[in-house]
Amino acid sequence: MRRTRPAAVLAAVTLALTAACSPGSSAAPGAGQPVSGGSLTWAVETEPITFNPHQYAQAKARLLVWNTFEALLTHDDKGGYLPWLATGYETSPDGKTYTFRLRTDVSFTDGTTFDAAAVKANVDQFAVEGYNPQVQAVQLRHLDRVEVVDPATVAFHLEQPDVLILDFLSSPQGAQVSPKSLKEAKNLKAGGPELAGTGPFILDRYTAGQEVHFTKNPAYQWAPANAGHTGPAYLDEITYRFLKESSVRVGALTSGQVQVIEGVPATDEALITGNDQLTFARGLNSGSAYSYYFNIAHAPFDDIRVRRAFREAVDVDAVLQGVYRGSATRAWSVIGPTSPFYDRGLEKTYGGDAAEANRLLDEAGWTTRDADGFRTKDGKRLTVRLVQSAPFVRDRRDVLAQAVQAAVKQSAGIDLNVALVDQGTATQALADGAYEVFDNSRADTDAGAALNLLLHSAGAINRTGVKDPELDRLLEEGQAGGDQAARNGTYQRVQRLTVTDQALILPLYAPADQVAAAATVGGLGFEPTAGVPGSAYNLWLAR
Repeated sequence: MRRTRPAAVLAAVTLALTAACSPGSSAAPGAGQPVSGGSLTWAVETEPITFNPHQYAQAKARLLVWNTFEALLTHDDKGGYLPWLATGYETSPDGKTYTFRLRTDVSFTDGTTFDAAAVKANVDQFAVEGYNPQVQAVQLRHLDRVEVVDPATVAFHLEQPDVLILDFLSSPQGAQVSPKSLKEAKNLKAGGPELAGTGPFILDRYTAGQEVHFTKNPAYQWAPANAGHTGPAYLDEITYRFLKESSVRVGALTSGQVQVIEGVPATDEALITGNDQLTFARGLNSGSAYSYYFNIAHAPFDDIRVRRAFREAVDVDAVLQGVYRGSATRAWSVIGPTSPFYDRGLEKTYGGDAAEANRLLDEAGWTTRDADGFRTKDGKRLTVRLVQSAPFVRDRRDVLAQAVQAAVKQSAGIDLNVALVDQGTATQALADGAYEVFDNSRADTDAGAALNLLLHSAGAINRTGVKDPELDRLLEEGQAGGDQAARNGTYQRVQRLTVTDQALILPLYAPADQVAAAATVGGLGFEPTAGVPGSAYNLWLAR
């Protein structure tokens, strides 16, 4: 097989391990050797807004996707691609055709055969208007057509070279759903028990607001080479309980109500690490850093001096220390530090200078203050709005927003108005332009996908309003590929343009996942490259 390495070879995911196992490794101290059978309960921070992998948008839901669904490719621990439902692929000399050879022993859990026609049906579904315009606009932007060469061979024909097609085919959005489900599901976008995949588990029960339940797929025999074992999953069943409050999750673990939790706040880590009956692990996510994006489409952030002033008004290190107690990794760029594209030259080049923030605001005309101490100009308060969508709030980001709110008021007299709202309200506010700050992070394995969504003038989640031909050209150049050095250079210019030259972004921290478990749980780990918790396929319970 001729296997093309991705143009962006991600550095090995940084793991801070206290006592945990990566996929395929030996168990935690009390777990012993892998055994089959048993039921496990895992408390998670975030309830998915959808169980359809094509609609995947929450990094916290990724571990659930891979229980039921699988993709043509997966990642190794160096950012390369490994076969999964494909056995290999070839790239044409002009970089415009990717031909995949498929496994011939795979079936969906509804009995439908997995073949080239199924792959085509899944990709063609994205062409349905409104199905997932974000993927259609970025990862599938240059896709011309999908050709069924024969039942075991499928070809992706591109209008021009585009390395992000491989990122798509290894991502949750590129996961394979039974063509029967695509046709017959009553609520395709929401997903759930109606959607059949090829994965090691079957989603058979979902109770909104409470839990989702999976049972073992006894016919499963096609795990990728780095999965940790072969054959069906060890566990007979697994239940994920939705517990939003971190204290409730930790309490459920320490009391034995659940065996695994994710999303452990720094304030509670000592409860885990100080207990020899529990294990703890942390993994940095890939993709983009958690950042505040400034909306330059209207005042006051249409003035670069105000954007720079906001950034200087925040001592990010102090804010992160206050909220995360030293467990957060400071971000200096829109790209996360585990990416090979990350520009370390941006470190310590801005931020935390209150005197400079005040100088810039004076220069911009915000020279007076009201009775509450907020800056004003022509009788109007310097107010900027951050609207947070509740289903996407993780890692105490609502608490972080309050800390930033206090910092910018104290340092520079800026009024940051923070609203935590439901998804519909947040979506409407964004559509109406009723915001000045947009918060976001993405766990894309290739950071180029995140940058195109967030910063290209046609990006589906470009909330800055920036429309810069040079920036668009660079993003398109990075998407087209080339060798590693070329992509590195391109994305470094993107970072300098958006972070340094235009001050469009305030990077805050590199997202990470924390997993704690009873010592009797074996097989816990993080996805190679992505750095997020792995699926339940390799988990077992000691007897």
